[in-house]
Amino acid sequence: MTTRRSFLAGLLAAIAVGPAALTAAQPEAEAQSRSHSGPPRNRPPPRPRPERRPPPRRGYVWVPGHWVWSRQRRTYVWVRGRWIRNRPGWRYRNPRWVLRGNNWVFISGGWVR
Repeated sequence: MTTRRSFLAGLLAAIAVGPAALTAAQPEAEAQSRSHSGPPRNRPPPRPRPERRPPPRRGYVWVPGHWVWSRQRRTYVWVRGRWIRNRPGWRYRNPRWVLRGNNWVFISGGWVR
């Protein structure tokens, strides 16, 4: 039979050890969540979807559609092409996926001189 004193001693021990056990388990949980945050190493993004390019617009540059990795869905998601305002003296570099070693890396588009 459990006495009140032994029950309280066990409860206090669990309270004292509980936070230490949680902090010891956190790095493992973080490591598991990080492994699913990016695209799988050996799974390349799908081929670009065919898009109808709209007629040119003065003062704008067309950014073609591309795939991005969605952490929530854990899959690639298509981002449609769009017009962005031109920057005189700059050139726009399109977003792209590059294979580095065994990892697929997304390089976002941006303006370069």
